[in-house]
Amino acid sequence: MSYYLSKTLPIAFDEAAARTVEALKKEGFGVLTEIDVKETLHKKLGVDFPNYRILGACNPALAYEAIKLENKVGTMLPCNVVVRDAGNGQTEVAAIDPVASMQAIDNPELKRVAAQGRAQLEKVIAAL
Repeated sequence: MSYYLSKTLPIAFDEAAARTVEALKKEGFGVLTEIDVKETLHKKLGVDFPNYRILGACNPALAYEAIKLENKVGTMLPCNVVVRDAGNGQTEVAAIDPVASMQAIDNPELKRVAAQGRAQLEKVIAAL
């Protein structure tokens, strides 16, 4: 089982990032954090790195259900979505597969919530 869902788009990085945020919103996710990996690596290590942004996406309803079922599941939240420069004018968008990430927890109800999250993230990726 893959641990992520992804799609490569024939568009520039900034456009892909904006489309991703909008697609997440349409599926009930908000972006709680944005980490600019390129900028961080340049500042901290002085290295050049292609555009790479990590979006910490959260669907409050799903997060609430999951935390009620397993109070430590917050260690695995939010759902990270990566937007990265794939070269040659292409940008890849990849999202964590909640089902894969929750396999370590033996709770059938949590697996149901994770499957719902996966379905919503699949819609996000498909909409790009």
